Amino acid sequence: MGVDLSKLSESVVKGQIDEARQLTEAAVEEGVSVEDIMNQGLVVGMETVGQKWKNDEMFMPEVIRSAKAMSNAMDSIRSELEKTASGMGTMVIGTVAGDLHDIGKDLAAMMFEGAGYKVVNLGIDQPNDAFVEAVKEHKPKLLGISALLTTTMPRMGEIINGLKEAGIRDEVAVIIGGAPVTDDFAKEIGADIYAPNARAGVERAEEYFKAG
Repeated sequence: MGVDLSKLSESVVKGQIDEARQLTEAAVEEGVSVEDIMNQGLVVGMETVGQKWKNDEMFMPEVIRSAKAMSNAMDSIRSELEKTASGMGTMVIGTVAGDLHDIGKDLAAMMFEGAGYKVVNLGIDQPNDAFVEAVKEHKPKLLGISALLTTTMPRMGEIINGLKEAGIRDEVAVIIGGAPVTDDFAKEIGADIYAPNARAGVERAEEYFKAG
């Protein structure tokens, strides 16, 4: 294989927007599967970025550039991803109001997109109603709620209560994640799935739906 996917990961970490896309396109041309490009290249790169950000080894401007590199590379394989998207259904994902963190949320969105979901990414700092309205509009199979601050975590429970009040709680599985979130907290607020990280989120969602 001519394309070294570790170089693709490195280009994401370094925020090399054009190179990340070029390496992704080269991998596609060589017949590398979209799944391998995602899991061995782009996802590894963004996981490294997330860890470096957590360890204060990267700063926000660098993180934003890495995210742009990842997004630009994703654009070049999106058509391939969309071919499998219909099979898994739709996922809506967002970060709660008062919380501006998006690395973990975007990584999760990317992982679920790679797993065959059509992902509707609401973005950061989203009010509770935005999640409820998105469920009404898109009728997703899965709703992902992210919070990276202990002060914003309670909004997750409020969103679930909002789904109940709207009479649509039983229509969607709720998965939650973020650094301060725990399995016990997920159970406490009535979430269906707890994701300790993006990779585990996809696996646990799969297990949840199989258990059905």
